[in-house]
This record gives sequence, C-alpha cells and structure tokens, in this order.
Amino acid sequence: MRGVRLVVFAVIVVSLGGCTATRLGRIAQDSYKIGEYYKAIEKYRKANRKEKDRAKRAEYVYSIAECYRCIGDYERAALYYKNAIRRNYPEPKALLYYAEMLRTSQKYEEALESYRAYLDSVPGNQVALNGIESIRMTQYWMENPTRHIVNAVKELNSRESDYCPVFVAGRDNEIIFTSTRKAATGKKKSMITGQDYADLFRARFAIQRQKWAEPQLLDINLVINTGDEEGAATLSENGEQMLFTRCRYDKSQNLGSEIFTTSQSRGSFSQPVKVELVGDSIIAAHPALSPDGSVLYFVTDKIGGFGGKDIWAAEKSGGSYKNPVNLGPAINTPGDEMFPFVRDNGELYFSSNYHIGMGGLDIFKAVKDEEGNWQVENMGTPVNSPADDFGIAFVQGKNQGMFSSNRKGSRGDDIYSFVVPPKIFQVTGEIYDKETGKKLDGATIRIIGTDGTYLKMRAQDGKFQMKLKPDAEYIFAGFKEGYLNDKARESTIGLKDSKDFRVELYLTSTDAPIKVENINYEFGKWDLLPESITALDTLIQVLTLNPTITIELMSHTDHVGSDQFNFDLSQKRAQVVVDYLISKGINPQRLVAKGYGETWPKKVTRKMAGKYKFLKRNDVLTEDFINKLDTEEQREQARQINRRTEFRVLSTDFHESYEETPEK
Repeated sequence: MRGVRLVVFAVIVVSLGGCTATRLGRIAQDSYKIGEYYKAIEKYRKANRKEKDRAKRAEYVYSIAECYRCIGDYERAALYYKNAIRRNYPEPKALLYYAEMLRTSQKYEEALESYRAYLDSVPGNQVALNGIESIRMTQYWMENPTRHIVNAVKELNSRESDYCPVFVAGRDNEIIFTSTRKAATGKKKSMITGQDYADLFRARFAIQRQKWAEPQLLDINLVINTGDEEGAATLSENGEQMLFTRCRYDKSQNLGSEIFTTSQSRGSFSQPVKVELVGDSIIAAHPALSPDGSVLYFVTDKIGGFGGKDIWAAEKSGGSYKNPVNLGPAINTPGDEMFPFVRDNGELYFSSNYHIGMGGLDIFKAVKDEEGNWQVENMGTPVNSPADDFGIAFVQGKNQGMFSSNRKGSRGDDIYSFVVPPKIFQVTGEIYDKETGKKLDGATIRIIGTDGTYLKMRAQDGKFQMKLKPDAEYIFAGFKEGYLNDKARESTIGLKDSKDFRVELYLTSTDAPIKVENINYEFGKWDLLPESITALDTLIQVLTLNPTITIELMSHTDHVGSDQFNFDLSQKRAQVVVDYLISKGINPQRLVAKGYGETWPKKVTRKMAGKYKFLKRNDVLTEDFINKLDTEEQREQARQINRRTEFRVLSTDFHESYEETPEK
C-alpha cells in the first residue's frame, strides 16, 4: 500500500528449492531486515506452516504482524499481534504494537488495556505513554474539529495507491503525484508492498467540466518514469525544476532510494541527475524545496539522527545542495518523520508516527518562534485520522491544497483535497426608541474598529448591516437628534468560526424626563446606599457617550410627609447625586441639582402600564389618584413609582473649555 513512500528498498534473489522451515524462516528474516515486507510475509507464512515448534511459530506470527505494520496494513497487523500474544510470544513489544494497531482502529478501551499491560513490563516507556496521551488528545480533536473541509478527489484516485500530490508552480489547476495504477511503466511487483512499481503522473483541472481530467504519465519519453520506482516529487516556484525520489532496481546490489533532479523546458524533461546528499546512507527521499529554492529538505536515516527516519535540510551553494543539517529534536524523534513540505509563508509541514497523534502517520505544522525554535502542532481532525495521513501540499497563497491518506473509505493510499473557508463575520443592527420599543428610522450609525474602520451610515427603517474583519474590535454608536446616544461593542478577536452578530441600540428621547433606575437612599435620608453606585456609574456612561448635553438632576418624593420636608429631602438627594458625578470627573457646568418634593407626580408610560396592570398609560399618580386605588399594595407601588430620581436634558450644545495654565 505504500510503494516508494516507505523509503526502504532492496532486492535479493535467493533460490528457495528444497527449503526447510528453518531455512524459510531465515530467508524471511533476511527479507524483513532489508525492507522486503511483502516477500517476507509470504516466506514467514510458509515457514509457519512447516514449523512444528510452538515457540517458533509464535515468533513467525509476530514477524508477520511486524511486516503488516511496516506496510501500513494495520487491521491485519492487529490480528497477527493478537495471535502472537495468544500464543504466548514472550517479547512485551507485541503488547505495545497491538495497542498501537487497536488505536488506529479506534478501539480505544482495548488499546488502553494493552498499553497498561505493556507498561507493567516496561515501566515509563515513552511510546506507550505517548499512546495513552494520544488517545486522550484524539477524543479532544474529534470533539473540536478544525475548519478544514476535506474530500476525496475521486477523479485522481484509482484502485491502487495514489499519493504525494504537488501543485505545479503553486497553481490549483495542475498537479504531479505518485501512483501505482495500471498505467505505470514499472511492471515489477514491489517486494515491499506487492503492488506494481510507482510512477509520477500529471493531472490538469478541466475548468469547463469543473473536475480533474484523467491523470497521465508525467512524460511520454520515459526520461523520468523508468522500470524502477519514481515518486515523492517537489517543484521549484516556477515549476521548471523538479526533484524526485527514485528507487533503482539491480539484481546484484541494494541501491536503496535516491533523490534526482531534472529541469523542464517546453514540456520536455532533461536527463535526471542524482543529488549527492547522504554518502553511504541507504535512504535519501521525499525532497521538498523551500519557496525560494535555497534550501532542500529531505528524509534520511543517516548517522546523526534521532532514530528512525529524520528530516534534514541542505542549503544551496554553487548550484548544489551541501552540508545537510538535522532539523533537531523538536521535529525529529525516535520514530519516523517524513514527507516534508514548506509553504510559501515559511511554515513547515511533515508527517510523524511518534509525535502525539491520532494513529499511524499524522500531519504536523511547525513554525519557528521569535527565538528560532520550532513549535510543532498536530493539525487535528478532519485532516488527520486514526490511519496514515501524509504528503500534504498547499496551493500558493491560499489556505487550500491536497494530502494523502489511507483512512477508512480509501481503497489504499488516496488523495484528498482540503480547504479552509474564509471566516465571515457579519453584523446586523437594529435601532429602537427605548420608550416605545419601535424601530427608529433616520438614525445615524458610527462604526469604529481597531482594524482602522471609521464609518458613518444612515440606518434604513431602523436597520443596518455590514461585514466585520477577523481579529478586530468594533464600537457601534447610534445618533439621532432629540435622542441620547447609545453604543455597543463586538469583537472578532480569537474567533475560530464564522459568526453573525446582532446589535441592538436603544435611543432615549430627550422630550421627557428620564428615570435613573435603582437609585436608593436610607429611609427619610439622603445618603446613597451602596447598590445605587452601579446605577450612577451607568449615568456617567450616558454623560460620557453624550458629551454635549447638560442635564438637570431631578429628585422626587411621594406625598407622605409635609410639603417642606419632602422639598428639602428631594433637594439634598438631588445634590448628593450631582456631587457623586462631579467626584467622578463630570464637569459641574453640565449638572444642575433640583428637588421637586411631591409636586411632580409621575405620568404613567407605556412600559410602566405593561408592568403594572392596575395602571393605564398617561395616568398621573397624584395623591388623589393613589388614594382611590383598590388595595394598599397597589397604593404602595404607586408611591414607590413617585419616589424616583430622573434627569432631563437642558441643552445639547455644551463644549468643554480648558483654561491654559500660565508657564512658570
């Protein structure tokens, strides 16, 4: 299922005539050691059928499981690991790898049980601990998917393996990818996977049909594609240079995988030349050029790594890439890190089977921080799955691209597209008359945003609408002559998904006094109670939002008590409110304190009539009216309404004046 992407290649030819079980086992082991997993499976099975020793048979079953794990057939691998454990295979790693395979099948409870059993034998093992943490994180990723939209590209996928797409010149209408489909030129069976050798194919997007056209071999002259295996390519920014992986076939020696470079002119490729990078290492594969072509990233198992396959980088010097450097432990691990890709914004993407992931190979994003250290992040679901996800490539300048996966629903390694739709933030606003509750026509809206937005618009029929930008804060302020201003705030900062905002502004008419809710005093006194402070702070906001108004602060009492007492009490209550506002920085020239005692009974508004069923709009709560109410409860409620603090707008043309301080 993997072809070139497994990056361990070798061929040996051995005569099998008259092999005993032991000899078959030895041949199988030799094939396994040099990466011929498909061939090894066949030999291990024959050895197992001939072998009578139970311990030896358990060993063969375990080895078959290992082969299936190495070629990515995790379901079969799980069956054979389970069989090996049942046969009392003594190596504890059978428990570890069985847990790993169960995780790829999303059998998390069984996987946890197997991980813990392995940790009982090998306490503190990091692979097992990573596996347990991966299960926890997988549940989180599945509950919190990213905004990526992922779909299989059916026109590009065959019954065989199709993987590692790259976009030609970064455009979204042409790709080059690797495939083992029937049209491939290499007709030999891979000893690794059992599939035909892989070749490079090209596909173009048919705009009129809005689908990808039938993929074709990359070159008809067979300069790139040969009887050997080719795949895992990278292209220069303009698409004229291509580097790719080739695994040459020779009956006499193990040539491994190598990186070749070629150039294209008028549709024809030059003869590929080997890129010398790793000396005697058997692996050099998965090339990836930086956007400017100055750095070549690739995969190798050369000495100096952290175990398994690592990603290295070589800088261009004098027309060639020299002095490869390991990307370090933040990227590379004791496991395998493969399939690097560098986006045009400098982000590095790669696949790993060791970093905390969902199972198999996961795709990771790596970004350097201000100190030059790599910060690695799993791309989460739906890009990653419990199976193998690898070989990602982005369209230049866009948040879309393709990657490879053998997840559930695939017929092998298939190509998937992804796109992150743009975040759309839209605000719909409505402006109301606070007293009547009706939409207020003719109001003006001013919108100020931290993204530089400064708009002024007229609301039509009390409504307005506009789009907002990501990562910005906005203030919406409503204005209309004869009304107090109102404002609201909204923010798109940190929002991961699109969102529709709804803003409601309530403008208060200045034609009538405006009650300040929840202003309370000690009984018969003018000292403000603590709960009044919140209401007064709201009044400060009104004065701040309407800097040109002057107001009269009006205090009223009910009819209980003498006229003079009520007048004096109300005047002192009005003054204490004014004093508080001045202490908070409100200009005293904008404030007038006036006590009215019981001389200005409240006129019932529409809102009050809705709240008190025994009152009707425009009722005036005089002493005579109150005394005629049916119950004492109603009479007390009416008296409470009269005991109020209000303000009315005296003028709307106040301008703050500042006296210059003479220099000393």
